[in-house]
Amino acid sequence: MIRRLFKWFDDRLGAASFARRSLNKVFPDHWSFMLGEIALYCFIILVITGVFLTFFYIPDQKEIVYHGHYLPLAGQPMSRAYASVLRLSFDVRAGLVFRQIHHWAALIMVGAVAVHMARVFFTGAFRKPREINWILGVTLLALTLAIGFAGYSLPDDLLSGTGIRIAYSIVLSIPLIGVWFAYLLFGGEYPAPDVLNRLFVLHVMILPALIAGVLAVHLAIVWRQKHTHFPGGSPVRTESNIQGERLWPRYAFKSTGLFLVVGAVLALLGGLAQINPIWLYGPYNSTIVSGGSQPDWYVGFLEGALRLFPNWEIRAFGHEIPEPFFPAALFPALVFLVMYAWPFIERRITKDDEEHNLLNFPRDIPWRTALGVAAITFMTILTVAGGNDVIASFFGISVEAMTRVLRIAIIVLPFVAYAVAYYLANELKRSGLHPVKQAKTATIRRTPEGGYETTEEFVGGGFPPPEQKIEP
Repeated sequence: MIRRLFKWFDDRLGAASFARRSLNKVFPDHWSFMLGEIALYCFIILVITGVFLTFFYIPDQKEIVYHGHYLPLAGQPMSRAYASVLRLSFDVRAGLVFRQIHHWAALIMVGAVAVHMARVFFTGAFRKPREINWILGVTLLALTLAIGFAGYSLPDDLLSGTGIRIAYSIVLSIPLIGVWFAYLLFGGEYPAPDVLNRLFVLHVMILPALIAGVLAVHLAIVWRQKHTHFPGGSPVRTESNIQGERLWPRYAFKSTGLFLVVGAVLALLGGLAQINPIWLYGPYNSTIVSGGSQPDWYVGFLEGALRLFPNWEIRAFGHEIPEPFFPAALFPALVFLVMYAWPFIERRITKDDEEHNLLNFPRDIPWRTALGVAAITFMTILTVAGGNDVIASFFGISVEAMTRVLRIAIIVLPFVAYAVAYYLANELKRSGLHPVKQAKTATIRRTPEGGYETTEEFVGGGFPPPEQKIEP
């Protein structure tokens, strides 16, 4: 009966041939290709835990008096949103574990997307014909930053409220449209009464749908196009073939195992590693700013840019451009604009209009590698600067002195990083010490006469094991 049912569907949809082709799809066997999968699995876990949290969270800023189980805050006025998160943390069974898994998954997802894009950049995987997927990847990075910040702001504690205050000021600083955009996004003048409702809708409906759509299109394009792979191997990997493992069964089981590992690590972190203890921060009060406030790491570069940028404002023709606009609105806009345009910028520089399925090793293109290292150094210094007050307190120096040191570092260190990375990549390229081609293995074989002979071959030499195949 079941066989007839499958045959009935196959006669009308041709599903068997599609399934056969799909199961024989070849995936390159290299650990770096798993980075994108980690981001996907974190998103799945975020959706699962987020559904659970949504049952208990109340996006309401109406003030109530707390009478829950956390005694230090008993009798304190607070919003219903903050009280609902306290209830999740102390009254709902497994609520705190789910909260912390959700938070850790968000942090790791942003990191996985960023590292995955770094891998794509350093290996040249954005080149023709994959420009669209690079653009989708940049869009996914922007969406993960947005959804992370929206979720970070929902508890309505003093720390997240400080972040909303800063975000409102940044939006307000945009020339011409800032006031209207701030009212649209936050629902009124700060402290706006509807901000949590709007952030909640963004966090649980709009942004997840956009992320799911971008991921679906991204995976569809990856499926449609030939995969990239690193040079080496035997038969030699070229621009026109793909060497790797079939989707079924080997790659599917490896990918499923990775999903289980990611879930296990997040569960371990959620159960043992405390994160975002909102009960220590207290409820949000618009008249108070908590000392030593630190945002989640992925927006630390914006905090650092605000702290390092000079207090410059432009006033002309009856208009004013406030200081936050330059480091917190214009700067990230320019960063993402360059990222979106990078495949076309590099094509203009290199005059290379050929299709590429074979990746570069970072040493192969020294100037690109050095530029990427310099950019990462720049963003790292900005992230460190987001905690300049905490660092200054730790070392017993003034915040002003720490700020001056970081301002010098952000100008000097990216150039130093560029020079060092360019020199190392260029020397490795000239030396011929290729990570794959020059790594050899010795094989001992017995001859027909009964003797032995030793042969040396490059790693990846010989024909692929039975689980692998070459796809033209």
